[in-house]
Order: sequence, then C-alpha cells, then structure tokens
Amino acid sequence: MNFQTFKQIILILGILFLVHSCANRGAGPTGGPKDSIPPKVVKSFPPVGSLNFNKKQIQIFFDEMVSVDKPNENVIVSPPQIKPPDIKAISKSIVVNFNEDLLENTTYSINFGKAIVDLNENNAIKNYSFSFSTGNELDTLQISGTVINSEDMNPLPGIIVGIYRNKSDSVFSAKPFLRIGKTDDKGHFSITNMKKGSFKVFALDDTNRDYFFEPGEGLAMHDSLVTPTFRREEMRDTIWKDSTHVDSIRKYISTHFLPDNLTLRFFKENKKRQYFVKAERKEPFVFNLFFNTVATKLPVIKPLNFNWEGKYLLQKNATQDSLTYWITDSLVWKVDTLQMAMTYLKTDSLFHLKPVTDTLNISMRKARVNPRAKIKIVKPKIEPLRITNNVASIFEVYTPITLTFEAPLSVIDLSKIRLSQKKDTTFKQIPYKWRQVDSTKMTFNIDYKWIPEMSYQLNIDSAAFTSIYHRTSTKLKSDFKIRSLDEYSSVKMLLATFNPKAVLQILDSKDVLLASKPASEKGTLFQYLRPGDYYVRMFIDVNGNGKWDTGDLATRRQPEEVFYYPKKLTLKANWDFEETWDYKKVPLLQQKPAELIKISAKKTP
Repeated sequence: MNFQTFKQIILILGILFLVHSCANRGAGPTGGPKDSIPPKVVKSFPPVGSLNFNKKQIQIFFDEMVSVDKPNENVIVSPPQIKPPDIKAISKSIVVNFNEDLLENTTYSINFGKAIVDLNENNAIKNYSFSFSTGNELDTLQISGTVINSEDMNPLPGIIVGIYRNKSDSVFSAKPFLRIGKTDDKGHFSITNMKKGSFKVFALDDTNRDYFFEPGEGLAMHDSLVTPTFRREEMRDTIWKDSTHVDSIRKYISTHFLPDNLTLRFFKENKKRQYFVKAERKEPFVFNLFFNTVATKLPVIKPLNFNWEGKYLLQKNATQDSLTYWITDSLVWKVDTLQMAMTYLKTDSLFHLKPVTDTLNISMRKARVNPRAKIKIVKPKIEPLRITNNVASIFEVYTPITLTFEAPLSVIDLSKIRLSQKKDTTFKQIPYKWRQVDSTKMTFNIDYKWIPEMSYQLNIDSAAFTSIYHRTSTKLKSDFKIRSLDEYSSVKMLLATFNPKAVLQILDSKDVLLASKPASEKGTLFQYLRPGDYYVRMFIDVNGNGKWDTGDLATRRQPEEVFYYPKKLTLKANWDFEETWDYKKVPLLQQKPAELIKISAKKTP
C-alpha cells in the first residue's frame, strides 16, 4: 500500500465516523436518571444541639445548591418570633438571621417543614429541624397529636399549636405561646424541645401572626394539663440479603416521647362582630336592612318623614341578619327618600353589644337616564303576580307542594285551587290541607298524603291570589306522578349504647347533610332514600336544641361531640339497611371514611 492509498483510507474512515456521530445525536447522553434525592446537611454553624449560643446568625451547609420555598409559611421558629427571622438560600447554604434578641437559658428549634429544596428538581428535606440552646442545657421533651375540625372531623393543615406554663385560661388571650408547632397536611403536629413540667395546650388559626388568641380567630383547647414524658423502647431493624431472605435483625434502643396522641377539636365561636352593613331599596314599596351576623334583637325604627304604624309587614330570616320591610300604604312608599332613626346592637372594642342609633336615608335606586335620548311617555304595564313552585313530573312521596310568591298576599281564594287524583282515565278532585309557612303570607304548602305510583293534577285559576300591591296571579296547571316505593331505600341505625341526647344524620357522598333525627332507643329510621352511597354522622346534643353547637373559650365549653359511622352505605332500590353502631369502638381519628376526607380536602384552599 502506498502513502496516497493510506491517506484515502484514513479520510474515508473519518467521514464514516462523522456521519455515524451525526446520525446518532438523538441517542447520545440524556443526563441519566432523574434526581430524586433531597439535599443532605454536611455541617452547620453552630453545630446542631450547641449550648450557650449567643449569636444572631445560623448557617447550614448542604451537599448541593438549595433554595428556600415560602419560608414565612413553611418555617416554624420556637419560641415564636413576633419579628420573623430572615431566611435566605446562598449557593449551598441556608442563612438564618434573627431580628429579635434571643432569650436567656432557652432552647430554640427551627423546623423547616418542606421549605428546603434542591435547586434543580425541588426535592425537599421533610421536617428538617435545627435546635440549639442559649443556656447550659438543651431541652429535649416533646408532645404530638392531631387537630381536626370539630363539626366534620376533617384534619386541618396550617394550624398553630402552642403551650403555656401559666395555668390561667386568660393567658391565651394575653401572651404569645411559650413554644409552638404547626400542623401538616394530615393535621399532625409536634411541639419539640420542651422542658419538664405541666402545660396548657391550645390550637390557633393565627391570622395576624401574634401567637395568641383574639376574638374571631378559630381555636381548640385541651381539657387538662399535659405533662411530657418519654420511655426507652427496644426497636428491631430487619436487614435483608435479598427480597426473600433475611440477613440479620439489628436491635437498638429508641426514645418514645409521650403523649403522642393528643386530639384537639378545632372550632370557631359564635362571636362575630355585630354591625349594620347596608340598606337597600330596589322597589318603592320594599326595603332591606342587612347586618353582619346573627341578631338576637330586632332593630327599633323611628320614622322621621313618614308614618307607617300598622302599614308594613316584616319578613326576617332565621338568624335575623337580613330583614325585609314590605310597606302596605302607597302614601308611604311614594315618598322618594325614607328618613328614619334606627337603634340596634353593635359590638364595641371590648366585644360587648351596645345600643347605637344611626340616621338612614333610604332612596329608591333609579336607572341612569341618557340626557340625549328622546323621552317617551309609556303607560306602566301591570305585571302579574309571580308564583314559583316545586312540582316536578315525578314527585317524591314525602314532599308537600310549596308555593312561593314574590310579595305578601292580601287575598287567597281557595275555591280557585283544585287538587285532583287520577282514577282510571279521569281526574277526581280531592281534599287537601292549605298551610301558611311564614309570617308574611309569601310561602304556603299544600299537604296531602300521596299514594305511591298515583297521578295527580294541580289546577289554580287566574286571580286566585292577590298581593298587597293589588297584583293578581295567572292560572297554573301541573301534572305529576308520585314515585314508587320500590324506588326508595331505608336506613335504620341502632346504637349499641343508647344515648338519649344523640342526633343522627344522613350524609351524601360529598359530606353534605341530607336528613337529621333524634336517636330512638329502638333504632333511628331514615326512609325514602334514593339508591346511592350514603354516610352516617352523629353528634351529642348536650343542650337539646336539635342542632350542633360550637364551643366557647370563656366558659371552657367544648364543641358538641361528633362521631362518624366508619362504613359507606351503598343503598339499592327497594332495599332496607339495618345496623347496630358501637360509636366508641373505633378510635375517633379512624372513624371518618377516607373517601369523605379526600373530598373535603379538595375543598380546602
């Protein structure tokens, strides 16, 4: 082979190598498997657990680049800092600068939660905690537990839990917590680095981050003092040769801190600030007054430019925070601006209700008029009185017919209302019960004991109803059939230990209340349930008012106890379910079905 031939071979091989490399660019290095390992701490200043530390800066170094995710939300410093420290990531380190002087002879802990993540994949170090002491001793005791919503038993994330050495209840409203923890996504909390002794324990939805209770904030309180302790336990760690063979069992001594099962039932007091929100007058003959929260006493109204004694009807909701005044005298409602003095109860700075008097000028809200538009005189058209009803083509066997009117009635002509039942091929008129539901004559029921699978017809002639404003109704005709009993199911719950104060509730698959009944010693029966998935909840009605009641801090009253039947009830048509329920057999935190907790968690912002 001569030299020229050798050069040609070398050139061809080089070209082939370049072509091969270009053709396989997609098969080149891909960066390897995705990094799933969180950063590791390599050193810190001061070292973890240091004593007699008196600086204002802490540095923690890692094996890779890190960042701090939402430190104000994720990082908990205990004892709590009114001025939170500045926490920053610098390359492979986290730097904490305190903005308050550190207390003497105190153990500090910084729980980073899920705030420390690596820079590339956001792998978090979960619940990494750093502790040190400004004195000669590092406190090491701790307590833990769970915070749940007292009404529906859902675990609550992001709630501050704290302790006090002071035995007085008033300290919760006066001083910041001594030490704190924060609940995770499952409602679990730990308070670490505690001293020996007995402590009061509270939970707090600390909206203003001052670390003590203020009216309006949600809370939970433990009934008794808590004394942290610990015990030594022998633990076993199995070391495997492979997936099926054990190599050895390693024994070691571990410290178990107690109590570790505190359950705090979170609630909000029925103590909102009471104040007047607004007045509204959408129609000349009616105006509304709105208040911020439940009113125990109606306002006293003194007219200033009109006289309405005996010339109005008051419509109020159940909580008396929304009031509607229907004016029956045209001389009054033709007044353009109604002037009145209103005396009502308002919450003062000490959260006490005090009477105050406001002067109101309530005007009719008028539409804007275009000044360039040509003015046309149009005779006002009298609209008929509107009626709404709940009649459907397939009607439930337990439901009365409900008629709701847009204004209070002055005339009701029952001779123009006919209820008929289909027999063979014709409808025959049947008697019914006419029942007024509200005090303003705006809602009425037609009661009748419906026969399953039968067809009915409701006929209402025109002018059967006249409102106080002389508007009359038009005719109405509705045909409907009652659902067959074979399409329903029923549930009967018998309590293993009967409690006369128990109230049982049926819930749907979204944890929404459908029906509620006081417990019966022979079993509580819920009838006429459509096929589907249901759940059962119960509360202990201590005050016997038929509804669940929240707690109260001043009187140390806990919210009424709630229990969940731990199984889902899948009901089928024409099927009766009976069950004996021992509501204290399953631990409280394990009662609520997991699918309901997941649904509720999706609703939590």
